[in-house]
Amino acid sequence: MSCYLIFWNLIFWSLIASLVGLSFGLALFFQPRWLLSIAELIIPGVIYFVETSEPVVALTIDDGPDSITTPKVLDILSQHQASATFFLISSKLEGNECLVSELVRQGHELGNHLTQDEPSIQLSPTEFETALLEAHQALSSFVELHWLRPASGWYSARMLKIAHAHGYRVALGDVFPYDTNIPSSQFAAKHILCNVRPGSIIILHDGGIRGEIIVSTLAKTLPELHRRGFRVVTLSELLRVAATT
Repeated sequence: MSCYLIFWNLIFWSLIASLVGLSFGLALFFQPRWLLSIAELIIPGVIYFVETSEPVVALTIDDGPDSITTPKVLDILSQHQASATFFLISSKLEGNECLVSELVRQGHELGNHLTQDEPSIQLSPTEFETALLEAHQALSSFVELHWLRPASGWYSARMLKIAHAHGYRVALGDVFPYDTNIPSSQFAAKHILCNVRPGSIIILHDGGIRGEIIVSTLAKTLPELHRRGFRVVTLSELLRVAATT
């Protein structure tokens, strides 16, 4: 092949790679629901969003409780009459029992996020089931549990089978502003407001710097969601609304 053809082949494939990269980047930012629908078809049994015409969305918050930031999150939710499902890590409960009781008292929902902040997909089926049950025992002393979210968002059909066998529904979400990787409340707020739709499930993370970011993010997004007519509710409330529409 001549140097001329090699040059234009490089240009051609560079353009293709750039377009693929751009498309992938746009898909990551805008998180189209049809991509999540494909994931649900491949391994069914996970809720990413619900179909509803009602202006209602579920707010979910992972990785708590945190003695410093969770009270700030509760304050901002109370200010804007918003509710959330908190997916808690059971190893963080010690010393925060009163905080979790207050969370429940204020009408928020608890979810099972296992025992440690580690990718659930890396656990063996036995380890996963053990962690699920250990966290269940600790968290169910506060309130009845219905929801489980695998840590890091990756799951297998075997994990779902175990979760369902123990009476859990598994939820991820369709609006995730990458707050575990991008420490910017401004980015998170813009991402949420660009992508939220009726029936969306928003994922945010509590604890440490992430907890401080979530407070700022909620301060930006909740007033605007309210202005647009959205109600911000728990997962269970979102499904109840969807079932009646």
